Amino acid sequence: MTQNPYHNKKLQWLAYALVFGLLGIVPFITSDDFLLNQLATYGIYGLLAVSISLCWGSGGILNLGQGIAFALGAYGMAMTMQMQSQAPGTIPPFMANNGLADLPFYWEPFRNTAVGLGLALFIPTLFYLIFGWLMFVARVSGPFFAIMTLAILSALGTVFVALQPYTNGVNGISPPGSLMIGSFEIDPYSSTAYWIVFGLLLLFTFAAKLLTQSRFGLVVRALKDDPERVRFLGYNVAIYETFVYAASGLMAAAAGASFVMLTQYVSPAQFDVGFSISAVIWAAIGGRNSLLWAMIGAFMVQGAQSYAGDVFLDTWILILGFFFILVVRFLPNGFSGLVETIMGQLFSSRKDDHILGATPAEGVVK
Repeated sequence: MTQNPYHNKKLQWLAYALVFGLLGIVPFITSDDFLLNQLATYGIYGLLAVSISLCWGSGGILNLGQGIAFALGAYGMAMTMQMQSQAPGTIPPFMANNGLADLPFYWEPFRNTAVGLGLALFIPTLFYLIFGWLMFVARVSGPFFAIMTLAILSALGTVFVALQPYTNGVNGISPPGSLMIGSFEIDPYSSTAYWIVFGLLLLFTFAAKLLTQSRFGLVVRALKDDPERVRFLGYNVAIYETFVYAASGLMAAAAGASFVMLTQYVSPAQFDVGFSISAVIWAAIGGRNSLLWAMIGAFMVQGAQSYAGDVFLDTWILILGFFFILVVRFLPNGFSGLVETIMGQLFSSRKDDHILGATPAEGVVK
């Protein structure tokens, strides 16, 4: 039996290096600020798709509420950027317009940029740890877990809208200035912003790849296929599931924070159910079992939406849904599954041709 080259670890790492190498040369071949900002935004969506792939493809945990971590991270970044532009002793204008006289106490830590950025990542991750542990210890899984994530997502979106004096409700938060790191300003349309997103995408994707290829990842893949058998072997399945779920939340939070760095805006729209389900579609189209292809799926769908969406407008969502149905029906493992099948058939064909063309002494023993 011959191994499909698709499963060769060295070739997999080579593919990762090739894709990220292509992404890394983009700032050297274009000076179009708008294009850099657009590609950086695709990179953020790619990171979100990678987090879905880690949680769903590797861990078997279908999370339809990944927008929770994305939105919480985005709000954390928006609060940090807002406080950077806020003079001491004053409050954001939207708070004053809603009748507040003093800054809420939980806004105070975001005056410090390092603390604010840390909280933007820590709070969503902590939420995922607590929520995930409660669910997995109770052995809530499959569609029931997916429904719970949708319920929490909708509930948090409603809360952020209702707390208008503190979150500006449906209008969201629009920091008046770009993100400042010390005395350095990060222009969202600069190559610096692109490199930051590229670095985060590279870091988290490669870390997730190493995790899936570790002994820990082996146990995670096993519990994806048969959690009861893994439990009978003495492993605490809840711990493994919680860790994978929280790790995906950290990645989604980083994506959300980066999103606000580029757009300088956040609103309850990030809690929208459609947005979270779209992220699942990106991963499914690319291939949820492959971190790299999940990222590529996000690039493909968002790139198509940027151009086809302007032509088809609201009809685009119907086109995307129809395309998703085709993928589920004919490519259940996404484009990664298609590539896997093609490579397997090509390699098998070449092997067969070699055997058929060999002499009895060189080929099979008769």
